Amino acid sequence: MRKRGEHGVIILIAMFFLLFFGISLSFFGLSQKKEYVRTAAESSFVTIHAGDSGGTIFDRNFIPLTNTDTRISAIAVPSEISFGELKEYAVNPSEVKELYEKGEPFAFECTKIGEDSQGLTFFEIPERYGNEITAPHVIGYISDGNGVSGLEYAYDRILRSGSVENSVTYSTDGFGHILIGNGKDVIRSKKHKTGVVTTLDSRIQKICEKAGASLKKGAVIVSDVKKGEILGMASFPTYDTDNLAAAFSDEDSPMINRCLYSFSVGSIFKLVTACEGINEGQSNFMGSCRGVYNVGNLRFGCHDKKGHGIQEMGDAMANSCNPYFISLGQCLDLQQYRSLAYNLGFGREIHLSTGIISSAGTLPSIDELRVPGELANFSFGQGKLTATPLQINQMTCAIANGGELIMLRLIRGITLDGTSVGNEKLPLNSRVISEDTTKQLRKMMIGAIYNNENSKAAPTLVRAGAKTSTAQTGIFDEKGEELCHGWITGFFPASAPRYAVTVLAEHGGFGNDSAAPVFREIVDEMMKMK
Repeated sequence: MRKRGEHGVIILIAMFFLLFFGISLSFFGLSQKKEYVRTAAESSFVTIHAGDSGGTIFDRNFIPLTNTDTRISAIAVPSEISFGELKEYAVNPSEVKELYEKGEPFAFECTKIGEDSQGLTFFEIPERYGNEITAPHVIGYISDGNGVSGLEYAYDRILRSGSVENSVTYSTDGFGHILIGNGKDVIRSKKHKTGVVTTLDSRIQKICEKAGASLKKGAVIVSDVKKGEILGMASFPTYDTDNLAAAFSDEDSPMINRCLYSFSVGSIFKLVTACEGINEGQSNFMGSCRGVYNVGNLRFGCHDKKGHGIQEMGDAMANSCNPYFISLGQCLDLQQYRSLAYNLGFGREIHLSTGIISSAGTLPSIDELRVPGELANFSFGQGKLTATPLQINQMTCAIANGGELIMLRLIRGITLDGTSVGNEKLPLNSRVISEDTTKQLRKMMIGAIYNNENSKAAPTLVRAGAKTSTAQTGIFDEKGEELCHGWITGFFPASAPRYAVTVLAEHGGFGNDSAAPVFREIVDEMMKMK
């Protein structure tokens, strides 16, 4: 039998180990608190985070398109400030009270900003998307902290890498108690001053979005005809980045950027046919319209079933007469004709940035155009021909600026300070039409508005030139009526063009009814802006 003294020693040793184990658990618990960021050597600092700041997508004038709003956040040290003082600023006082009663430093959302003190530090943190979202199809959206579409995706690394959190670091003793007398290290992120500078003008972008809101489905593009810079680019319907589920389930597909999708073109392609006619010395070509034009066993009708009679090119453009342009197309050199269309951008993609690439559309081959019916369709923009609003706008720029095809641009460059752009590239351009030819084309486009008493495209504050389309699609609704795309593309001012405006009304019917009023509103609103 063991002696009673031995039992006592055993009990004493056991109690010692239990006490040691309890103290170890206590220290382990302190070390696991999520709010604390300690050095590996010793627990001497605590860092509280108020929120992240990411890079900004700017318009051409360094006006933010993202990070447009700010929220106020603050970091509090309960031992240095009363709850009554915090309550004055708190968005959610009851939540702040719970955090306050824990006695540990914490961050909370504020209704207003105040003065910093030992126990309270305020931060103004940019909100990625505010209440009013502009250019969502260009900007794109974020999921789980990563860019998924648009410029958010294309410049994800620049907009989010090296992101610095807004934070306060305090000295602590070994138990995590704040040593307020040692001061605090405050970091205020300036990441929002860096980012991507676009060519967009936020004022023009808003004009496009407001005017285009009448389009159930469609697209609007405004560009600078001299520089090829996209000033406004809007797709309809739009979508809400805070409710992507609704956008994905919408049968009108609001998530797609219709500026980049190809559609049947229609009568605006008559500008290309007229251009090649002028190039081949056919500017005085006279054509007869009897309301119908026969090519083999195919009949092509004019929208005026009575016919337009004998007309020259300018009248045929104003009348948008299919038979005239079919007969002109039959006279043209097929190789040169197709090459002109290609040089004007048809059948070629337009790269704006990573992930923002215009469809090439469809440009019929020479062999396809040797089929009489296909050539007839091609001459007034029907058949297999398709193009994007971006391509049509780029072609319009070439006509408006004297014959230089300038590749459209969306990006100016990168900024590190929110006030300057680094490594901005010059626009790429090539001559595709003679200046004399473009003068004749512009004259015809001006006449298409002002020599047509039914035109709904004429602005009230400036003269402009434009051409409309009503493009057949071969798609019919439940009533058996064909769904046509309405188009208009044009420039202003008429005397010295500076801007090109292209509007697509997908399944919108007549271009003069659906697209022309949008064109007119955009031009007038831009003139008011100037």
